[in-house]
Amino acid sequence: MERALSADAAPESWKVTLPCTKAEAEGLQDDVLQFASLDSPPVLMTSEPDPARPEEWRLDAYFDGEPQSDAIALLQSMVPSAAGIAPIVEKLPDEDWVTLSQAGLEPIAAGRFFVHTPAHRDAVPAGAIALEIDAGRAFGTGQHETTTGCLLALDRLKTTGANFSNLLDLGTGTGLLAFAAMRLWPAARAAASDIDPISIEVTEENAAINAVKLGRARGQLELMVAAGMEHPRLKARAPYDLIIANILAGPLIDLAPSVSKALAPGGRLILAGLLDHQADKVAAAYRRQGLMLSTRIIRGDWPTLVMRKRRALGWQ
Repeated sequence: MERALSADAAPESWKVTLPCTKAEAEGLQDDVLQFASLDSPPVLMTSEPDPARPEEWRLDAYFDGEPQSDAIALLQSMVPSAAGIAPIVEKLPDEDWVTLSQAGLEPIAAGRFFVHTPAHRDAVPAGAIALEIDAGRAFGTGQHETTTGCLLALDRLKTTGANFSNLLDLGTGTGLLAFAAMRLWPAARAAASDIDPISIEVTEENAAINAVKLGRARGQLELMVAAGMEHPRLKARAPYDLIIANILAGPLIDLAPSVSKALAPGGRLILAGLLDHQADKVAAAYRRQGLMLSTRIIRGDWPTLVMRKRRALGWQ
């Protein structure tokens, strides 16, 4: 299992390698923002070198240019288990390291979806819904269990005959989940938002790669930078009959009132980004808003919850 958390490409690249634990690797999704002040943030990639040792992971950080001591120190602080271990710092050959790193990101098959990097364009199975996502600057390449769980949830909704006409990918990352939903329900109006402007830039780039039209009409995707549901366009487009929120447990709980309010009666809500021990607390926050849990998909330690809004409550 491997995942890319942030990225920027450069002709001259360096790599810093440190050992880490599985828990530290999973927690790095939160920590990439620590590099936001750098002009060229590194790409962080975590991997499980030996499946026989599932708790022993590795962190590889790719830098544009030789990394400074303060950046290396920051990287070390993100993996406390490596305290006292000297990082491996090496200059990479003058090759396209993005392509090299993507070669290690194996495609993900989730239901009818096949998510791949450019290195695996020729590996798409017949009949699969193929989505190409680079190991880019935003979280959500399909490699992480939370993203895969959401793809499986979308696939199951389609299999059971669900139909949606107005959907939202809240905290879109790379746009992957919005694209997937639009492939299943191509006539729907769709929106994708993220608190991070870079994510919206990346989503726009990925939309072009995947032939997703941008705009406000049916079959098009409207993008916006927004914190939670606090954007005039997000409010104006409500109520949604499908909301996908692959964020983190804390924000999901905080957003329960506003997200639930924006969901139409009978609408479905896909929640992910939470650990197994957080699932009951997250589900309870939405139950208090009139939703009920209909499906739980387990991927390792990362559950995906599918909830439905009771029709009697309305949406306002």
